[in-house]
Amino acid sequence: MRMRHKKNLESRLDAVSEYLITLRNESLNFNDVNIEQHLLDFAELFGNDNPVYLEVGCGMGTFATTYAEQNPKINMLCVEKVRDVICTACEKAKAKNLTNIKFLDCSAEYLPSYIPSHSIDLIFLNFSCPYPKKSHACHRLTSDRFLRIYKEIMTENASIHQKTDNMHFFEFSIESFSKNGFLISNVSLDLHNSDFEGNIVTEYESRFSSQGFPIYRLEAYLPK
Repeated sequence: MRMRHKKNLESRLDAVSEYLITLRNESLNFNDVNIEQHLLDFAELFGNDNPVYLEVGCGMGTFATTYAEQNPKINMLCVEKVRDVICTACEKAKAKNLTNIKFLDCSAEYLPSYIPSHSIDLIFLNFSCPYPKKSHACHRLTSDRFLRIYKEIMTENASIHQKTDNMHFFEFSIESFSKNGFLISNVSLDLHNSDFEGNIVTEYESRFSSQGFPIYRLEAYLPK
């Protein structure tokens, strides 16, 4: 289901501009992202040297704003390509008066233009689009091309935390992580009926679990 375009979207985005980083790339060709650099200075952006966590595809921001609120010593950088959706996420952050969260208005392919090498301590992939057609597999956020991006921006001790309701996507992700040199731990095939503590339920997660779908979760990291 597509979200209806918000009324007065531009004025609403202006009202939360302190939270929003807009796409600046002159070339929209993904092949140019490594040569067109708009690297963020996280110390300047957040006003501190705290660790930076990244959520790719933050949706309406329930997870990100809740996590930022619960962890004030962590800086959250959230990526979302749908402007109507990122507007809602920014408004949630502003309503909570959060100072440790920012939103980057672009798709994940542009991350190398904005995120310095080896600067991200944790990556969240919460209910990413599974792109079920095999011909669309390269668009999945755990496909080879995205894992290459994550490898470049992750710190030595960083990890990726993934949650999904889609079993086939989860299986694909496990295979892709392993093929790309990641180790996998803390795998759950039914998160809500496990002993995992501290789970923040996203909008999609609430919908899927209420319909009886199990929630799958894993953590992936690179060997030292």
